[in-house]
This record gives sequence, C-alpha cells and structure tokens, in this order.
Amino acid sequence: MKILVISDAHGNTENIEKLADKFGEADMVLFAGDFAEFKRPETAKPTLESILKRHECIFSVIGNCDDPSFLSEIENADISVEKSLVFHEGLAIAGCGGGTKFTGETLFERTEDEIMSDFQIVTNSAEQCADENGHWSNLVLIMHNPPKDTKCDMLPNGVHVGSELLRKFIETNSPLLVVTGHIHEAVGIDTIGTTTIINPGSLAEGRYGWVELDDSLKVKTAELFTL
Repeated sequence: MKILVISDAHGNTENIEKLADKFGEADMVLFAGDFAEFKRPETAKPTLESILKRHECIFSVIGNCDDPSFLSEIENADISVEKSLVFHEGLAIAGCGGGTKFTGETLFERTEDEIMSDFQIVTNSAEQCADENGHWSNLVLIMHNPPKDTKCDMLPNGVHVGSELLRKFIETNSPLLVVTGHIHEAVGIDTIGTTTIINPGSLAEGRYGWVELDDSLKVKTAELFTL
C-alpha cells in the first residue's frame, strides 16, 4: 500500500498541483491539518477543494491555523477522522486536530486533555480491536500536534515542544504509524517503540512524505521529499 503523507498546506494550492503525479501513484492520502494560511482562515476552503480533486481516498484532521468550524467542511467531504475511528483496507485510522496552547494567535489551540479527547473512541474500542496487551497491529493515527521527544517535534535549538500525553498514548497503544505536522522545522522520521512517526514538513514549503506498507500492513519504507 502506497501512502502520500502531507501536512501544513497553508493555502498553497500551487504545490498541491505540483504533487499531481504522487497523488496519482498513491493508494491513499493522509493529511495532518492546517489547510489555511496563518490568520487567513478563508484560504482553507480552496485548499480543501484542491486536495479533493486529486484523490478519492483521503483521511484528514484540521490544524491550529484552521477555524474549528472548518471541521464540518472536512466531515461533509467525508475525509475527516477527527474524533473518529475509520476502517479501510485492513487499517484502523483515527485522528486529533489542532495544536497545544502557545501564543493564542491561531484559531484552534487546545489543552493537551482536549486534544487527547479526540482519541477516546480508540480507547473505547481497544477491547475489541487491540491485543491482550492493548496494542494495535493496524492502527494509524493522524495528529496535527506531534508527540514529545522525537525528531518530529524538535526545534532547531534542540527543544522538544510536542505533547507528553500524545506520546504516552502512542506508548500505550503501539500504533503502526503516526502522521503529524505543525512544527515546520521538525521534518523527520522517528520511532516510539515499534511505531513509525513521520512529520513530512510543510507542503507550503514544498515538503511531503511517502510511506509504503507491505502485505502484512507493516511499514516497509518511510521517506521524505521536497518538490
């Protein structure tokens, strides 16, 4: 299974167009939020429309630059996994949106507990879907805000700014793959236990990721690219 991983488009529809070939090669697209440009929430809708034209199988959350009400737009487009658990081709895909509280200058800043509440459905489904240790073999998480202490949440000065609660959730549930974004400088691929974490960077800056799963739904390759 070939997966195009993107995040933080911030209204840049030109780079979406430039990725047309990769959209065409992918079996699915995972988008980790921030449709809108900073302080220009009206740019979210054209970005969504541009992405929808490129693929029929998209799973997404919204980011901290998106108005919380924009969640209804991606729900209406049938691509939202925020507060949801969607089963597709053997995968269980769940998501949480927004970013942790920081400057207060973006529209969808939340406490860690509020962000974590989006994954309550995963916790509630663990008895039926996870193994006896609570680990999921097929779980994919899309979280705009990264978990703490990986390459995917580290600023250039070495400070980690991700969420401790999201990291604990990953350690407890052992998802197959975590797609994140938000921290543009923290482009990277890392692991927490057996879980692959990927922050593809900002699509507005021409960055994207590519993940391939083998027939047993294990991560075969995870790569980062720049247009």
